[in-house]
Amino acid sequence: MIQKAKSLVFLNVDAILGLAKNINMDKSQVKKIVNYWKETAEYDREVMNSLFKSKKYYGCLFFGHIVLEKILKALVVQNIKQQAPYTHDLVRLEEIANIGLPKEEVELLKEVNNFNIKTRYPDYKLKFYKLCDKEFTKNYFDKIIILYKKLCQKITQKK
Repeated sequence: MIQKAKSLVFLNVDAILGLAKNINMDKSQVKKIVNYWKETAEYDREVMNSLFKSKKYYGCLFFGHIVLEKILKALVVQNIKQQAPYTHDLVRLEEIANIGLPKEEVELLKEVNNFNIKTRYPDYKLKFYKLCDKEFTKNYFDKIIILYKKLCQKITQKK
């Protein structure tokens, strides 16, 4: 899987640089970019699992954010036929993809947005690290996986 992920990074660079930001993509471009986001999200889900098993809880939740971000970007590309914006805001990505998640799931996205910020900046990092015990992390880990699977089901490769 690691070798496949490395090759996907190059695919993404080539695909993104070859397209203007707000230009509609053709079906093959959409499929290529959706597959990139979907496959790298799955790879990062495996990393998230490994981090949980090795008790690296704050890293696990950081990767949980990445997993949801990537699968939402796949849905943005699929649904609007344009590149996903350069943002880490999960709620904004859900809005752009026009998925219409229930309020509880949008609230979860808001909460998970914090995991991106709190693991990046020193001011928050130590506080967040202390907060991320097994129980806290398991609660969010389970919710992230459930939402991830639900979002994956919304990805369709139309012919």
